[in-house]
Amino acid sequence: MSTIPTITKPLETAEDYVQSLRDMKTEIWAMGQKINNIPDHPLFVPHVNAVAKTYEMPFPVTSHLTGHTINRFNHIHQSVDDLVAKVKMLRALNQQPGCCIQRCAGMDALNATYIVTYEIDQKYGTTYHERFKKFLTYLQDYNLVTIGGMTDPKGDRSKKPNQQRDPDLFVHVVEERKDGIVVRGAKAHLTGVSGAHELMVFPTENMKEDAKDYAVVFSCPVNTPGITYIFGRQTNDDRKMDTDHPIDQGNFKYACVGGECIAVFDNVFIPWEDVYMYKEYEFAGMFVEAFATAHRQNYGACKGGIADVLLGAVYGICKVNGVEHVGHVKDKMADMINLTETLYAGSIACSYEGRARGEPTPCWPTSPNTTLPSSSMRSTAWPTTWWAACWPPCLLRPTCVTRRSGPSSSAIWRAARP
Repeated sequence: MSTIPTITKPLETAEDYVQSLRDMKTEIWAMGQKINNIPDHPLFVPHVNAVAKTYEMPFPVTSHLTGHTINRFNHIHQSVDDLVAKVKMLRALNQQPGCCIQRCAGMDALNATYIVTYEIDQKYGTTYHERFKKFLTYLQDYNLVTIGGMTDPKGDRSKKPNQQRDPDLFVHVVEERKDGIVVRGAKAHLTGVSGAHELMVFPTENMKEDAKDYAVVFSCPVNTPGITYIFGRQTNDDRKMDTDHPIDQGNFKYACVGGECIAVFDNVFIPWEDVYMYKEYEFAGMFVEAFATAHRQNYGACKGGIADVLLGAVYGICKVNGVEHVGHVKDKMADMINLTETLYAGSIACSYEGRARGEPTPCWPTSPNTTLPSSSMRSTAWPTTWWAACWPPCLLRPTCVTRRSGPSSSAIWRAARP
């Protein structure tokens, strides 16, 4: 299993975390420059600061693998209580920086991989699950940050990966070796590269046998040789560079979004110990489904926390201007409260409304009351976050959030204000 040589002890504080990024010297291309002093560069400092909050507020939980106390972001959900705790954690954390904390995709990728590797092993007698548990234990013990790489550039959406004019529009295996595989391609929209230690790569869609070379799941340190990261432009990113005038930077200490990158894999070597699926193409769709199910659960929580900050800012602006008691202004703020709490309710509901299906397996760590969306994915606890179950109708059709569908906005405002 690959480890990060510069990290020799568990990261216990935000300061330990930031220093670990300095030591890794991950390189990211941004604004035409190759930058390797990530945690000290003004373009990336806000993103690193946001992730550092998860070390300042670690939300400890007991690992079902080791019994050690770990950060919940590296935890495998064991029960409905875990799912609910995840949602509450995300809202509380996002209320602090008022921006994306960049660790959700990694957490969800870990949970999805834990489930699907077990299922593959059950069918084929492979050892993917044991490999992955060793990697997961390493993450937990050293308190590392993982990000998820799911979305390929895709190219022509009407064609499958192996049918593209450019075969590298999807990550795929180009060589098998005795000690591992060589991969090439790209992943887009990687949230949190600037603040990560490890990267999980997995398929973006269902696949058939003729695309089995694209059916690959693996992990690697973010500074693995052969990976080039290209940073996406951010709103007001030029202002972030002007450190002498922070008043013009907006949320000057933290970012406004998650710091997305494109990752280009140019003949990157991955040891077999870090490969968790290869050519088991029929499980590609299960990876997508498992990841998406967990990821949809997050949004009412993380975006709810950010909305709390925005609402506070709006109220402060209104108060300074003396209009906080004006009717139409209160209506608009009440609508913000209404939408925020409905989002949050969706995340809480899909966690509580999970249901257990199938019989417990050796990979089901605690009780049969844990929840999963399908009988084939019964390895751990899972929310019922399908689009219809997770998102209430008023979120699919925002126009129904009106006074005709419930109490007046003024009544909501009166009930919600201190």
